[in-house]
Amino acid sequence: MPRKTIICRCEDITLVEVEEALALGYRDVESIKRYLALGTGACQGKMCLALLARVLLERGVAPDEIKPMVSRAPLAGAPLAAFAAEKERA
Repeated sequence: MPRKTIICRCEDITLVEVEEALALGYRDVESIKRYLALGTGACQGKMCLALLARVLLERGVAPDEIKPMVSRAPLAGAPLAAFAAEKERA
């Protein structure tokens, strides 16, 4: 893969940045996500997770060590009316 390859389009993260994270000791999906914000954009990792897994495999990370990103629930609930664009009734 060319070094200018964009791994995460949403967050504009390149292969060079992923390799730098690996050199710093970040060797799993979750720690790379936290360090680079990879997979936190609009696609939520749907486009970049497979590319990151490929890079990790090519750099010697064992396949059983590559796990999906951890999903987290929202900090606070939102009323359904907020999504339906209606006013909330008291």
